[in-house]
Amino acid sequence: MIWAVITGYFIPTPQLFGKSMNETLIFIFGVRVTAWKLIGYGGVAMFTSRWFVQVWASKKAGRPVVPRLFWFLSMAGSMMCLLYFIFGKNDSVGVLAYLFPSAISAYNLYLDITQQNQPKQKSSDDRQTPPEDPAANVSASDG
Repeated sequence: MIWAVITGYFIPTPQLFGKSMNETLIFIFGVRVTAWKLIGYGGVAMFTSRWFVQVWASKKAGRPVVPRLFWFLSMAGSMMCLLYFIFGKNDSVGVLAYLFPSAISAYNLYLDITQQNQPKQKSSDDRQTPPEDPAANVSASDG
């Protein structure tokens, strides 16, 4: 349904290289793997990897930081999972679970990009105080 809204075309059975996306590609440890499941696994991997990016950036900065890559991974991963749950599994619970994070990630990415493009305004914390004169700290009894 979303595909029809985005592109204007409705594809009732998506095809991948002439095969159905729900056709079994391989069995691994008794698990049937399809093209849709590969998209879902990729989405989960991207959605999870955002936390490793956030920890790495925070460790590098020495304080909690949320880099832009976090929001890209969050949006891409949630969109891939959303596609899996809409077309691959047709599961409304999964759709609802990833619809909200994809919208929030897109909004935060928008804010991050627009904030970077705006000129910085100095806050009260950014104002520099002039260095203190060491001679001013000398009391009359020191001398």
